[in-house]
Amino acid sequence: MTLTTDTTSPPRTRPTIRPTRDAGPRGDEILTPDALDFVAELHDRFAARRHELLVERQRARQMIEDGIDPDFLPETRDIRDDSTWRVAGPGPGLERRHVEITGPTDPKMAINALSSGANVWLADHEDALSPTWENIVGGQVALHDGIRGTLRFTSPEGKEYRLPSSTLTDLPTIVFRPRGWHLIEKHLRSVDRAGTETPASASLVDAGLYLFHNARGLVARGRGPYLYLPKLEGRREARLWNEVFSYSEERLGLPHGTIRATVLIETLPAAFEMEEILYELRDHCAGLNAGRWDYLFSMIKNFRRRGSFFVLPDRGSVTMTVPFMRAYTELLVATCHQRGAQAIGGMSAFIPDRRRPEVTERAEKQVRADKRREATDGFDGTWVAHPDLIPFAREEFEAVLEGRDDQRHRLREDVHVTARDLLDVSSASAGAGVSAEGLRTNISVGVRYIASWLRGTGAAAIDHLMEDAATAEISRSQVWQWIHNGTRTQGGALITAERVETLLAQIVDDLPRTPGDRVDEAAQIFRDVACGDEFPT
Repeated sequence: MTLTTDTTSPPRTRPTIRPTRDAGPRGDEILTPDALDFVAELHDRFAARRHELLVERQRARQMIEDGIDPDFLPETRDIRDDSTWRVAGPGPGLERRHVEITGPTDPKMAINALSSGANVWLADHEDALSPTWENIVGGQVALHDGIRGTLRFTSPEGKEYRLPSSTLTDLPTIVFRPRGWHLIEKHLRSVDRAGTETPASASLVDAGLYLFHNARGLVARGRGPYLYLPKLEGRREARLWNEVFSYSEERLGLPHGTIRATVLIETLPAAFEMEEILYELRDHCAGLNAGRWDYLFSMIKNFRRRGSFFVLPDRGSVTMTVPFMRAYTELLVATCHQRGAQAIGGMSAFIPDRRRPEVTERAEKQVRADKRREATDGFDGTWVAHPDLIPFAREEFEAVLEGRDDQRHRLREDVHVTARDLLDVSSASAGAGVSAEGLRTNISVGVRYIASWLRGTGAAAIDHLMEDAATAEISRSQVWQWIHNGTRTQGGALITAERVETLLAQIVDDLPRTPGDRVDEAAQIFRDVACGDEFPT
């Protein structure tokens, strides 16, 4: 008897993206069969590599936890030493980026941003957006309409909001920020060729839908498909984005290099690979941004178990002038300009209050000083969180740039930053420490922001500061680090989980309550992420 082996392969299916719930009003205009097919193609080609890169992230993070400090890579020295290569630079509408306003993509905020007079609107599906399904799909609808000049909004009180012009080139240039590689979109399921279902990549969903619906329309209207890329941790993640862009251009019939990206350098590993990130994205790269708040969070996250040397003082004490933060920003400007890239500054969290002139005066003073420093250091533009801050930021940049679009001619050859400079976290503690008020502020801000996020608002004005997911991450991670490193306040009190629990209860009791405020849920989440044995990453 002859034995035979069945070599028939299991049936393979066409990759698909399957929604798990209704997309809401006008959602069918975004989640069209053709758009979902495009997103499925992106998953088919790039999702596996995304998963591999996330595993690499965990390995790298474990190495730091084990005591191996990050450093500039010897294997990519040839890229850094090659002075001949340059990035593509800005596309149409990105030449002048003196002031960029950031904000979520709901219709009201989109109209306000596009009416603000800023040079650029960072249309945010990441830190400033609570990722409810309604916000994700509704944000794509608002972007679709804004690009075509048809966006309208009527408030519950009957107030109407309209764009100041239906001509796209009259408005701030839109740069869309999708969610980072590490996040998923739980309302969409990716079904691969073997029929296996997994949650869809939030990055590929956000970028895929935006490019599919708007890339060609943006080009036709004198702009281009521009993206801010968040949370990258190295050159390989940049390379994957570059491959996504190249495929998307070919698939959508766009010339190679039409898509332009600005990469946020907001993680510690990325700070050691700025040139490599630019190199990998060179055909699609406009510049880098100094994402200061997430950078601080990344520093805490990576060194949370490495002892008191890496413990930061009160959040308010860690300004952009402390040595390790200054090393990071100066390296970013020098790296960008030597490669023809734009260097965009970060967010000053202070915001005005039209009902309280003294608050507005303080915000103006803080923002002017922050933007003056950035412009003097060579940055080509900066971020603000509120339209009323745009004139202050613009005045500071125009005073330095004197009519020029940017400062890429300033190569900052005087900058020489070492790995030790980037890792000198203890320099932030000179003359500063952890105060009882700083501990209480972190708990209070954390709880109030989480409650806002749970209610669907991802950018929240709290105590005259604009808080988003990045600043909330700093608040909870600092508390965790202080507990687990035996930190004492300046008054000598040991910071323990029990102390945090007591303060948390007091803060919740003192908060004004309204039906549906979700404060109790927020308090439990903060308790879990700040007081638990494990640090959620």
